[in-house]
Amino acid sequence: MEIDKTVESMKNDIIADVQDIISYKSIESKPEPGAPFGIEMRRCLERTLEICKKLGFRTENFDGYAGHAEYGEGDEIIGILVHVDVVPEGSGWSHEPYGGEVYDGKIFGRGTIDDKGPAIAAIYGLKAAMDSGVKFNRRVRIIIGCDEESGRWGCMKHYFKHAETPMCGFSPDADFPIINSEMGIIILKLEKEFEQNKESQCGGLRIKSIKGGNKVNMVPDYCECELEVKKDFTDRIIKTVEYMNKEEDKSFELEMHDDRCIIKSYGVSAHGATPDKGVNAISQLISCICKLPLCTSAQTDYINFLESHIGMETDGKSFGVAMSDEVSGKLIFNLGTIDMNEKKGSVGINIRYPVTKSGNDVYDILRKKSSDAGVKVIEGDGKDPLYVPADNFMINILQKVYEDATGQKANLISIGGGTYARAIKNAVAFGPLFPGKEETAHQKNEYIEIDDLMMCTKIYAKAIYELVK
Repeated sequence: MEIDKTVESMKNDIIADVQDIISYKSIESKPEPGAPFGIEMRRCLERTLEICKKLGFRTENFDGYAGHAEYGEGDEIIGILVHVDVVPEGSGWSHEPYGGEVYDGKIFGRGTIDDKGPAIAAIYGLKAAMDSGVKFNRRVRIIIGCDEESGRWGCMKHYFKHAETPMCGFSPDADFPIINSEMGIIILKLEKEFEQNKESQCGGLRIKSIKGGNKVNMVPDYCECELEVKKDFTDRIIKTVEYMNKEEDKSFELEMHDDRCIIKSYGVSAHGATPDKGVNAISQLISCICKLPLCTSAQTDYINFLESHIGMETDGKSFGVAMSDEVSGKLIFNLGTIDMNEKKGSVGINIRYPVTKSGNDVYDILRKKSSDAGVKVIEGDGKDPLYVPADNFMINILQKVYEDATGQKANLISIGGGTYARAIKNAVAFGPLFPGKEETAHQKNEYIEIDDLMMCTKIYAKAIYELVK
């Protein structure tokens, strides 16, 4: 097909533009005038719009919150929703996180698969469809968001106050073949304030602080705890850490000082929608210190609560929220952050619940279990479930395009992740990760295979071609 040849002719430009926007450390930072999510985020948005304008699209920047690139005519709009914000890079990379290094047929860097690489694929897919000569009876609008990873989606809220809403669309921010079902999302905190302990109450180790995790929608790969050592528990601490490393196959480091110690926990990062693919550094640290002779205190009660109600689980079973349905499967529970000192403890939780359930179904159980322990549930942002029926016209088009391009059956699947497909009606997640490929989103050494990047671009070009006819 001519579209395939057109895409191949743009290969060098596609790779170069992915590397270009990877170089921007577009993590949410301090708001500035015209930059609601930080200066670097604004620069990345502006550069992405410059690429779109260079390719011949009409572009508009919506006050630094979001932007769009558009081509075609007509009253109806096909939306392709992407984002160029990223999660923090974390530690342990073998390649520069913002270097866009090409190695072994892959482009490495934070955002290569989530979602800067797919954004460029969609942009060049529109360019290839435009160059095909097909008559655009509908407008195609690539909507570029800047606040997806926070879960708040302030970018989309602002954008749709000032722009038309597409009739249908897709988001290249998950898996192939087609995701027509996305679980509901809850972001919350479990908090407890501590009364100051009297000296006589503490005959053991006192928790001074615990800090870990970068974002609630990431499996934390690092957490550390500082303990005040009132008595000589040195041998007990050393043996407990050794036990965790050898017998439990965990990764800990220990620093002993005169009257305190620091326990460092190392895990494996993963996306909060797939916590079973990572190792939670916070959970394993809690498991470790719960084996130590801690003071009788409110801090210890809080840590014991987290251990007994969450532990290393990713399904919410011990909290009583392990629910499921046939459409989307089991609830997903991720303990993403912890910030605890002598006055207060707070953990950030990210929950993905089945599409046939409601947020209240989950919250009612969480509140009851938490209140019994004096722990407050602080509600955060949430997203209702997404479900698009199999007979939807757009799904039928995308299925045909995918099957023709890959020779594989375009089955409909459900995920725990949340994409911009929820932002409009009649929208699904469509790629970029192909079946059987390694998932590296939110992990160290994130990458996209160049061959997959090119195939994505061809698929998106053909989808646009069919949707605008």
